[in-house]
Amino acid sequence: MITEVPLLDLKAQYASIKSEVDSQIADVLAAQHFILGPKVQEFEEKIAAMCGVKHAVGVASCSDALLLAMMALGVGPGDSVITTAFSFFASCGCVSRVGGRPLFCDIEADTYNIDSAKVEALLKGECEQTAQGVRHRPTGTRVRAIIPVHLYGQCANMTALGEIAERFGLRLVEDAAQSIGARHRRKPSGAMGALGCLSFFPTKNLGAYGDGGMVVTNDDDLAKKVRILRVHGAQPKYFNIMVGMNSRLDALQAAILLAKLPHLADWAVVRQEKAAYYNRGLAGVAGVTTPSVRPENECVFHQYVIRTKERDALMAFLKERRIGSAIYYPQALHLSGCYRGIGWAQGDFPEAESAARETLALPIYPELTDEQQDYVIGSVREFSDRKR
Repeated sequence: MITEVPLLDLKAQYASIKSEVDSQIADVLAAQHFILGPKVQEFEEKIAAMCGVKHAVGVASCSDALLLAMMALGVGPGDSVITTAFSFFASCGCVSRVGGRPLFCDIEADTYNIDSAKVEALLKGECEQTAQGVRHRPTGTRVRAIIPVHLYGQCANMTALGEIAERFGLRLVEDAAQSIGARHRRKPSGAMGALGCLSFFPTKNLGAYGDGGMVVTNDDDLAKKVRILRVHGAQPKYFNIMVGMNSRLDALQAAILLAKLPHLADWAVVRQEKAAYYNRGLAGVAGVTTPSVRPENECVFHQYVIRTKERDALMAFLKERRIGSAIYYPQALHLSGCYRGIGWAQGDFPEAESAARETLALPIYPELTDEQQDYVIGSVREFSDRKR
């Protein structure tokens, strides 16, 4: 009888591939080559092939990947970048870190991804074309790029965003931290913009045993810049031609990821099956909305996120039954304390604010059993019945 379901069970995953992971780690220990090197290069080449791009550059985290993307594009003071109001802070923090200004945009109510129609409305309503490019009238900043976030494992509407970016002369930087292996109109996540940023944080679908990230691109010049910027802007070593940073994917993490990579596609299929099982089990539950996937998308379900106005009460109820759940994310980004006084207020992005109040992630991972899912489903149904 199931009495406990963790939000994620990394021990179960490790047990299933232990010999492969241990062998890769042993290779690194034998070689004693820990920073960049052959394992990192091999992993970069395999990620590039998987994403269908020319270049993949291993870095220390996806947060760094986003920051390096901004640096490579030359975003800085006087510039602004459009991004979603509902994501992890790194999606906007990278813009602020280089001295730019994030321009937040609201999300689609069903997918939680940035609303392309609202991006276009922002550009048409508050921006103007000048000889120097697109400018945001209220702040006078030059709009340089759009950062869509492929949230919970589903791509944003990159077809529409790509057309908008081309029309306004902007660059697209994909925050694909949660969507490795996902597709939009058969195009891989991360490969549809000027730059794509991947995360290998341990909880991700392809997770390392520490931090790790990747920048992917088809642009030779941008790839070269990112490779130089990740090593303090040096080329060759000790001869600094740019002001960069220290952000390198280390060989141990690359080795672990090489062991996991051959399993990623199969794990994605299982996640999709688990999501479908939840959808069937939760169908018709009063007050609960299950995830929506657009027909042109292939979602890899990094998270399985339901929506309910009784979110906090349901979370407490699940905790009593020893069922893991999590809130991604409890506050819309424009309401972050560090942006107070800049001009945003409660109510500016209602869909993002509503999602922050109502969304809840349930356990989903390849090792999750039907019995565990039945326990989760039964508990959500019991909660709903009690509320009637």
